[in-house]
Amino acid sequence: MPRKPWDIAFTAEPAEVAALRRIMRLHLGVWGLQHLVDEAELCVSELVSNVITHVGPGTPATLAVSMKSKHLRIEVHDPDTRVLPALRDADTDAEEGRGMALVDAVADRWGVLLCPDRKITWCELATRLATADGHVQASSVVRAEALLSHYVAAAQPRHKAGANRVASTVAEETVIAAITDFLHWFRAHGRDADDMLDRAQMRFEAENGVLGRQG
Repeated sequence: MPRKPWDIAFTAEPAEVAALRRIMRLHLGVWGLQHLVDEAELCVSELVSNVITHVGPGTPATLAVSMKSKHLRIEVHDPDTRVLPALRDADTDAEEGRGMALVDAVADRWGVLLCPDRKITWCELATRLATADGHVQASSVVRAEALLSHYVAAAQPRHKAGANRVASTVAEETVIAAITDFLHWFRAHGRDADDMLDRAQMRFEAENGVLGRQG
């Protein structure tokens, strides 16, 4: 699954935070990284709020998201190179620096890059991916991959069918477990499970109608 870097320009205003969180959530869904939504949304909120608080409302800024090896990298660019984020204890009385303390708590690492024309505040979240273009190695997804391999092999023409049959109740539970694993597989690859079920149902009904007419 290719995960191409993306960025979006925005104006640092409190009203923009919810929209940026929603955009992040949608992209993570496409990338099959739904398990990172809460941490990523928090990081976006705090990095953007840091610009609003310390650089000023109305500041032109950019949110940039990419994969760095097996980490999700979130960057917020702003034009002020003089004001640097501060990390302080995230106690209830200290507002200044509290945002970066929250980022520090959920991210694997974070930092600041100073460029001639801008400042980049960034953080990285571990994804549990095997590779940058791979998917999460959850046991359900691994099982679905194995089932796919068996399905492809079983779909090849055979001259003889096996004589043994699995008991119907065991077979039903096996099929249900397989369908569940495939739904996990769809989600890991950025697909909507409900949409996949609807499409499968439509195909089943269409094929069943064809078979019924042939009979």
